[in-house]
Amino acid sequence: MVENDTVSALDADTDVQGELSDVERERNEYLDTLQRLQAEFENYRKRVAKSSEDAAVRAAGNIVVTLLPVLDAFDLAQAHFEDSISDEAAALTQSRSLLLETLRKDGLERIDAVGVAFDPQVHDAVAHVQGDGEQIIDEVLRAGYLWKGAVLRPAMVRVKG
Repeated sequence: MVENDTVSALDADTDVQGELSDVERERNEYLDTLQRLQAEFENYRKRVAKSSEDAAVRAAGNIVVTLLPVLDAFDLAQAHFEDSISDEAAALTQSRSLLLETLRKDGLERIDAVGVAFDPQVHDAVAHVQGDGEQIIDEVLRAGYLWKGAVLRPAMVRVKG
């Protein structure tokens, strides 16, 4: 009878261990599922944040695009009053500088360097003059602009070379 009790106790112990391993396996499956869901949610959150940030940058860029004709008008007016020392010319220069500096702080960069190598990504060549060697910017006819590294409008230039 002692042997039967021992065999019964071993069978019961084996059943308990089998149930325990089933419970542990089920727990591990739930844990894996939870960890996977947490990782997916974190990726989703990052994707939504990046998408939202990109949309905000595009919206701000669109506003800046609508201001480009204003900047062009300031440039033309400043060129017109270039040699003038009047109060109006000083006020115009100060207003232009204030607008450019404000936009520069938010990510606007002006493309208007003369003497740099021609880059079709940021320059729109509308005229060409003969020269020797490498193509360089001879004159900027209309400034171009970058917004946070992306080209809003290429600079209209005359190329030499």
